[in-house]
Amino acid sequence: MSQITVEPLAHPETSGVNFGAIVRNADVEHLTDADFDIIRDALFNHQVLVFKDQSGTSPKAQFELTRRFDPAGTSYGHGKTIDAKRSILHPDLKTIPHQPQVQVIGNGFVPEYEGLKNAQLKHPHHKTFHVTTIPAEEDLDFTRFYRWHIDAALYGLAPPIVTTLLAVKVPSGRRQICRYDDGTGDELDVPLGTTAFVSGYTMYDLLSEADKEFARTTKVEYAPHPYIWISKAKSRPTGLGMVSQGLEVPLNELPPIEEDKIQTLPLCWKNPVTGKLALQIHPSPARKLHLADGAVIDDLEKVRETIYRLQRPGIAPKLVYAHDWKEGDFVLFHNRGLLHSVVGAFAEDEVRLFRQCNIAASHFPEGPTEVVA
Repeated sequence: MSQITVEPLAHPETSGVNFGAIVRNADVEHLTDADFDIIRDALFNHQVLVFKDQSGTSPKAQFELTRRFDPAGTSYGHGKTIDAKRSILHPDLKTIPHQPQVQVIGNGFVPEYEGLKNAQLKHPHHKTFHVTTIPAEEDLDFTRFYRWHIDAALYGLAPPIVTTLLAVKVPSGRRQICRYDDGTGDELDVPLGTTAFVSGYTMYDLLSEADKEFARTTKVEYAPHPYIWISKAKSRPTGLGMVSQGLEVPLNELPPIEEDKIQTLPLCWKNPVTGKLALQIHPSPARKLHLADGAVIDDLEKVRETIYRLQRPGIAPKLVYAHDWKEGDFVLFHNRGLLHSVVGAFAEDEVRLFRQCNIAASHFPEGPTEVVA
């Protein structure tokens, strides 16, 4: 009999966030099968689960819980692609030597941690990725969503079902204003270094009936070696997809392309427990849209504009859950039902240390099941 209880997160009355829960009486280091049954059901119903006071969780236990959602999966979600020096993911992750599926992310100098020595961690900053930037003198007071994304290689390996994050060291005190800088005036007060989440289910539910039909019947083709392909391109100020300036790396300048690894996935992914549809598109590496009638949209600017129009309402400030990290927080989230983004700008001496784990799935997401009359 499990002692675990699950309580929905309390959001402000003005919030439109309808996901997230706190899991109590759980010890991630020692989970029984009965515990996991409750956690699994809660995850697919609430999308984000917060476990407090889990500082004692080992990298092995973090990996084991992550893998429990898909026991046939074994490799890190991006495989070895993060080793590629040209990939935009390369600078942000360091691998724990004795548990290679678990990565260390953060900011600042860490002399020693779990076998890593003299690690210089660098929190991703929008100035390296966005087409416009916040002026340096405003940088500690204002920030942006760095990149809205799904954790996924999107080439070869199937998108992970879940991602786990453990807050080992968290700078505290400061808050920042996250600006959208897209002409809407939208902004959001956030804790320093928050991880921001939005629901793919809400993103789908906000669509018009015509757009829902389009989303259910369209597939997106991702670029080969996607994170190298976009390595010279720049993002919109909202962090939601790229600006089309012709800066993508030409296909003939990418590493050798294996055609059978190129991924064309449904725009909507079905929740395995509730059956609900989430609009799950990683906007940055999207390259083509395959329509129901067999037509293909391969005009990159049009592809991006279409995806942005579908997704932008779902990142409105009132729909964003910005987790206020405390040391020992262990967060498990449904990578196939949410988009998330790194947020924040740190001073050099603000040390942030997190552990991240996700595992390439043994199967691809299930798309909509069309009912034939």
